Amino acid sequence: MSQFPADFVWGTATSAYQIEGAVRTDGRGASVWDIFSHTPGKIKDGKNGDTACDHYHRSSEDIALMQELGMNAYRFSVSWPRIQPEGKGRPNKKGLGFYDRLIDQLLDSRIDPYATLFHWDLPQALEDQGGWLNRDTAHRFAEYAHILADAFQDRIKAWITLNEPFVVLTLGYALGQHAPGRTLLLDAMPVAHHQLLAHGLAVQAIREISRSPVGIAQNLAPVIPATDTDEDLQAAAHMDDLHNRLFLDPILHGEYPRSLLALLGEQAETFIRQEDFQMIGSRLDFLGVNYYAPDHVKASSTAPLGLETVPMLDYQQTGFGWPVVPEGLTQLLLDLKDRYAEKLPPIFITENGCSYPDAPDLAGKVNDSRRIEFLERHLDALGQAIEKGADVRGYFCWSLLDNFEWAEGYTQRFGLVHVDFQTFKRTPKASYYWLQGYLRSGKWRREGAV
Repeated sequence: MSQFPADFVWGTATSAYQIEGAVRTDGRGASVWDIFSHTPGKIKDGKNGDTACDHYHRSSEDIALMQELGMNAYRFSVSWPRIQPEGKGRPNKKGLGFYDRLIDQLLDSRIDPYATLFHWDLPQALEDQGGWLNRDTAHRFAEYAHILADAFQDRIKAWITLNEPFVVLTLGYALGQHAPGRTLLLDAMPVAHHQLLAHGLAVQAIREISRSPVGIAQNLAPVIPATDTDEDLQAAAHMDDLHNRLFLDPILHGEYPRSLLALLGEQAETFIRQEDFQMIGSRLDFLGVNYYAPDHVKASSTAPLGLETVPMLDYQQTGFGWPVVPEGLTQLLLDLKDRYAEKLPPIFITENGCSYPDAPDLAGKVNDSRRIEFLERHLDALGQAIEKGADVRGYFCWSLLDNFEWAEGYTQRFGLVHVDFQTFKRTPKASYYWLQGYLRSGKWRREGAV
């Protein structure tokens, strides 16, 4: 069993649209996911996030579950349209009030709040004006960040500006599989730059008011070529530039990968301004890393970018069909350490988890043994990376609750706690009790740590 520093942060993570419900309560405006999920054919099971887990009305129950679990941190996201229904202007006091109460309850329970400003639920009013294709959205985001920093200041343990901007770019605007459902392919690239600009502007807006650390959460993955042919090796390098370096190099190196600039050609000049990089490169206090599985890539003459991802058939698969590759987490963290060296800030694993369709048995228990194995192996892989020099300060399990899993609807269950989406009954799974025992045992603490 790997061991960790005594002050290591242990938490769970959720996001607003996936758990809150109450989409028309207390002045909340519409988000792109409200519109997308109500569009026929977009969600696998035809469902939407209107009620989700009803966390908006059951937050006290969910905080009690966290407290009993023994976690000392909770990563949640704030619903932008709940704070600014039109994506700009004066804040909605009732929306702020919900998060004010949530933060108080967390602090009273000795759970540190880690707040994510944007986890994909862009106000629809801003999407109607171009969304992340519109440079002005970055400035609206900074205004929103200022509102939250002013409201909550140092009661937030740490701020996370954006969650997985790569997914917003690719699935939201390039391929149309997520909200807002645009299929622009390479014409979606302004979305990447405007999110990065929004991040930098938000960092500055928060630091004007709050002393709490500020970071960003990015889904990253080691890229593995399907074969050792030159074509597949080149495809893997290109995927690495797109998936990992596109959103990290501008922040840490002050420039985009050259291969992507070459791909864009003169188009890049229409939305990239050189003076933006100073703002984009605003100092990070930490980097959030979301890890699920590697990218397994081969060259393709028919795919738009000349590459495609292919299954890793020699590995166990989660219910989502993702390969279980704990060693990929170790590799990823050490690759980041080598690539960015002294420019790399401390890391938090802001998401890591798995989906399996385990349900309560006749005795009402959920025996999700595969999730226990997944967590045990990934925590061991994380410990190995730390032993080899990776500066990782905390781990957030995705997710506390089964929830609305975006385009998959309610067909994928990532939670430590099972949710009956008809009655909203919460049932802690076997993995919940395993993690509880792991934390209470103290065996994770490194010998000699104070």
